[in-house]
Amino acid sequence: MENRITGVMIYYYFVCRRKLWYFCHEIRMEAENEDVILGKILDESSYSKNEKHINIDNIINIDFISEHKELHEVKKSKAVEDAGIWQVKYYLYYLWKRGVKGIKGKVDYPLLKKSVIVELSENDIKTLEKIIGEITEIECMDTPPMIVNSKLCKKCAYYDLCFI
Repeated sequence: MENRITGVMIYYYFVCRRKLWYFCHEIRMEAENEDVILGKILDESSYSKNEKHINIDNIINIDFISEHKELHEVKKSKAVEDAGIWQVKYYLYYLWKRGVKGIKGKVDYPLLKKSVIVELSENDIKTLEKIIGEITEIECMDTPPMIVNSKLCKKCAYYDLCFI
């Protein structure tokens, strides 16, 4: 059976392995988090001409696909830019594994009026396959990974769970 690794799991892998563990164990703290709520509002109000939230196999949830065969992921800020880029690379990888060719990716930052083009290389495929294995290992752990106190922690939806 294929791993059920989602785009959010890839994103959390780069943001915080502990947050990833909580998410994998269905401990969800995002619903009341102000930053998450603002991000959802931004997502809903940006790029209104496009069909939104294209869910594929309940694994990936693409914010939208433009007419130029570009899949888009909308982010509030570049605070964890690598995480958003790898999330889009995972979407491209997931589609590539299912025979979808010729599609590009983009991370959009509407508040900054910027975007980053994302492509999937052979090295990215190898890296993603390694990451998928590591995510599976984290998911199988009995307890969450150790706390890594970073500048992102203070605004994290899981802050209270880790520090209080």
